[in-house]
Amino acid sequence: MRPGRWHLALLAVLAGLGCPPASAQPASPQPVVPQPAPNAAPAERTPVDLELVLAVDVSRSMDPDEQALQRAGYVAAFRDREVLRAIQSGPIGRIAVSYVEWAGAGLQQVILPWTLVQDAASGERVARQLAAAPFDARRRTSISDALLFSAAMFANTGFSGARKVIDISGDGPNNQGVSIVPARDRVLEQGIIINGLPIMLKQRQASGFFDVADLDLYYEDCVIGGFGAFIVTVVDPSGFVGAIRRKLILEIAGAQPRIVPARATPAQASRAQPATDCLAGEKMWDRWMQGLE
Repeated sequence: MRPGRWHLALLAVLAGLGCPPASAQPASPQPVVPQPAPNAAPAERTPVDLELVLAVDVSRSMDPDEQALQRAGYVAAFRDREVLRAIQSGPIGRIAVSYVEWAGAGLQQVILPWTLVQDAASGERVARQLAAAPFDARRRTSISDALLFSAAMFANTGFSGARKVIDISGDGPNNQGVSIVPARDRVLEQGIIINGLPIMLKQRQASGFFDVADLDLYYEDCVIGGFGAFIVTVVDPSGFVGAIRRKLILEIAGAQPRIVPARATPAQASRAQPATDCLAGEKMWDRWMQGLE
């Protein structure tokens, strides 16, 4: 982590090394989310405090145990009293949430469609649906496609929220699809906040070919954005469930991260010259394909 940066660090879980497929995959079309028929009458939208997309990395760089721990963190969070209390403490007292798993370009799957959460019963329904869904690890890493897919989902939620947030996790840099910065900026232009969960579980182990040093800084400089945007860095499996819980509470409350002793990083006001190479993942993939390293 970069010394002197104000950075949120919570112990949590998941990580992995980027694992390339046997051969490159062809470019995939832009993610498409079904839209209402042009002549359909607009449906009345249910007011909520927050519309939240949980965009969760399921690339093959994470082993089955890590994927199970990641899912378990979200299952536990929607059963947690403090999370439910945060939801009910809002002006309206309810949120809308969707859960999407993603990997390479065009590889997104909606595990939980837009669902209202307002009490223990609705939280339990979300937890059970997530717990029952099978795991489906896939190839490559396209953060950009995941962001664009998630942003498109807000067009047809059935809800009307004061805030729209994408909470995206990942264990490596973008290496397929649209470049990350233009994709991120397209999402921010729609008034959507992007928070991040960079997974750095193996940061102290020997680096793999598709790893980047300081993945947290990559997320800070290249991925997150919007008012009050922040990251939670995952470095230890033992604290993952607690980290997910705290991160959801922060997002639901719409507050700046102020957990002590921790360092939090609001999204940078200017990204014209990010300190991190936002094309690092694409460059590593190209070198691997050319057999240069």
